[in-house]
Amino acid sequence: MKTDEQKVKRRRSGLRGRQLEPAVLSGLRELIGDERVDSSLRHRDRLIEHLHLIQDADGYLSMPRLRALASFMNLPMAAVYETATFYAHFDIVHDEQTPPPAITLRVCDSLSCQLAGASALHKALADGADPSQVRVVHAPCMGRCDTAPVVAVGHHHVGNATSETVGAAVEQQQVQPDEIHWQKLADYHSAGGYQLLKDCREGRVTVDSLAEELEHAGLRGLGGAGFPTYRKWQAVRAEPGPRYAVINADEGEPGTFKDRYYLEREPHGFLEGALVSAWAVEAQALYIYLRDEYPGLLVVLKDAIAELETAGIVEPGFVILRRGAGAYICGEESALIESLEGKPGKPRHRPPFVAQKGLFGQPTLVNNVETVYWIPRIHAQGAEWYASQGRHGRKGLRSFSVSGRVARPGVHVAPAGITLNELIEEYCGGMAEGHRLLAYLPGGASGGILPASKADIPLDFDTLQEHGCFIGSAAVIVLSDQDDLQAAAANLLGFFADESCGQCTPCRVGTEKMLTLLERDTWDEQTLQQLAGVMADASICGLGQAAPNPVLSLLRDFRSELASSNLIAKG
Repeated sequence: MKTDEQKVKRRRSGLRGRQLEPAVLSGLRELIGDERVDSSLRHRDRLIEHLHLIQDADGYLSMPRLRALASFMNLPMAAVYETATFYAHFDIVHDEQTPPPAITLRVCDSLSCQLAGASALHKALADGADPSQVRVVHAPCMGRCDTAPVVAVGHHHVGNATSETVGAAVEQQQVQPDEIHWQKLADYHSAGGYQLLKDCREGRVTVDSLAEELEHAGLRGLGGAGFPTYRKWQAVRAEPGPRYAVINADEGEPGTFKDRYYLEREPHGFLEGALVSAWAVEAQALYIYLRDEYPGLLVVLKDAIAELETAGIVEPGFVILRRGAGAYICGEESALIESLEGKPGKPRHRPPFVAQKGLFGQPTLVNNVETVYWIPRIHAQGAEWYASQGRHGRKGLRSFSVSGRVARPGVHVAPAGITLNELIEEYCGGMAEGHRLLAYLPGGASGGILPASKADIPLDFDTLQEHGCFIGSAAVIVLSDQDDLQAAAANLLGFFADESCGQCTPCRVGTEKMLTLLERDTWDEQTLQQLAGVMADASICGLGQAAPNPVLSLLRDFRSELASSNLIAKG
C-alpha cells in the first residue's frame, strides 16, 4: 500500500497547465533581445512595448508567445495575460483559435465619423470583404475627425474614406503609415529653436522667472483639466526627488486631433517645451506616451529624439518614447502612469496625486503636448503677447479641433473666449452647405452638448460650467438640423461603455445601463437622472463622472426636440 508521501509525489510528477516551448522562447529572444544579457528587458515597464513587438511581427498575440514572454520577464502568466487583454490593439489568439487575417480594416465609429456615414461604410466593407483575407471591425476615434469617415488599413489611415479608396489600399497592400514631412533639427535651430533650453541650462533663465512668465501669460493645461502650468511645476518641485516628467500624447477624446497637428509639423517645438518642463522639475527622465493610433508619429518622434541625442542636446536614454495600445482611459493621468509601468491602465485612487507619487512611486509632472508646445513661444514673444490674444475678456490662444457640419473642419488656432458662431464664420468657412446649426459639443464626448441658441458663449475654461458643459481639450463637434440627437447620444454613451476600464461599478454598469435606456423608443427621464447622479458621485475617475453629460445636456436644453421625437413627454 502506497504511503501518503508516495501519493503526493505521483500527483506532482507533471507540471500543471500548458508548458513553455523552448523554441518559442528562443524566437522571442531573437525578436526582443536576450534578457540574460540585458536585464533591463525584464523590467515590468517594458511589458507593453514587448507586446507591441510581438503584435507587429505576428499580427496577433499567440498563447505560446505569451507564455514565453511571461518566462522571459519572470512575470506570472496571469499578469501578462491581464495586461494584454486590457488593451484594444492587442489581438489574443488562444490555442484552439485561428489567427486573424493578415489585413484588418478598422472603421472609426466616433460621432464625427458617424455623421459622415461610417455605419454604411462599415456595412459595405464587411459585405464586400473576404473574411479569410480581410477582417472588418469597429474602432473608436482615430484622431482624424477632420477627414471623416476614417478607416485604418493596418497602420495606414484612409481619410474621407469610401469603399473604393479603402479597397484600393487593400489591393495595393498599403498597410504602413504615410510619410510625414516635418521640421528637422537644423531648420528648427536656424529659427532660434532650443535657445530657451540652452538659456535654462546655463542659468540665464531661472525656474522662478519662467514660471512667473507662464503665470502672467495664463498658460493652463490644454489636455482638458486646465490646471495652471506654473502651479503644476511648483507642486512637483515641492516633493523630494527623484522626479519624473511625462507627456500625455494619448489624445483619445472623440473629436480631438490638435496634438497630432503640432507633432506632425514641429516635433522639435514640442520637444523643447517638454525638455524645459523636465528641467524645471529636475526630472530623472522624460517619458512620452504616444497614442497607438499615430503610427507615423512614432517614426517622427524616434527620429527627432535621435537627432537630439546625436547633437548632444540630450543624453541617450533621457527621453523615453512609449506606445499606448488603444485605451481612452489612459488619457487620465494616473491610468497613464499605470500603463507606463506596464500594467492595465486603471485609474488610481487619490490622494496621493501623481505630483506626489506618480511614475515608479516618485513625484511626476504630467503635461499635455500642446501645453508644453507653447512654452518656448511664450518666452520668445512675451507673456503679454500670449495673454493679449484672448477675446471676450479671456487670455491666450486655443487650438480648436473642429469637425462635423462645417465647411472647413480642422485645427484652428483662435483666441481663447471666441464664440462658436465666431469660430464657424471666421475660421471654418461657415456651416457645410445645406446644413443649419442645431447643436455643438464644445469639449468632445465628455464636455456636454449645447444648443444653437447658446452659440455666443465664450469658449474657454470656466465659461461653460454654468451651462453644464466644459471646454476640455477644445474638441468642437458641430451638429446640424439633419442630425439625430438620440443617435448622437447613443453613439457617445456607446463609446464610454466600451472604454470604461471596468474598475468601479458606477461606471462599468452605469454606462451600459444608460446606453440601454437611450436606445429605447421612450426615455425614462427619472431613471436617467438618478443614474447620472450615481455615476457622477461615485465613479473613481472623470470617465464615469462625465459620461452622462451628453444625456443631461439633451434633457436640459433640447426638451422640445426630444418631445417632438416622442422620446420624452410633451409639456
